[in-house]
Amino acid sequence: MSLPHARPDLPADDNASPAQAVCARAEVQRVRWLTGLSQTAFARTFAIDPDALRDVEAGRVRPDAMLKARLRTIARDGAAAGA
Repeated sequence: MSLPHARPDLPADDNASPAQAVCARAEVQRVRWLTGLSQTAFARTFAIDPDALRDVEAGRVRPDAMLKARLRTIARDGAAAGA
């Protein structure tokens, strides 16, 4: 059995300095885990494309501007962001 190939972590923002760079995958997971929701429930609750969420958490893509804004709102306002 072989292990999957490691993917490099994508920064959430290409313009961030190395000292301020945040891993996109880690940031999305952090916000989702704060809510205690599964990927499916998180996507449904906060009207996020579940495929986009899955791709970011898997490290395949960076979050787009809309997802980044939504995550900031969720992190700041929690459940109120889903209304």
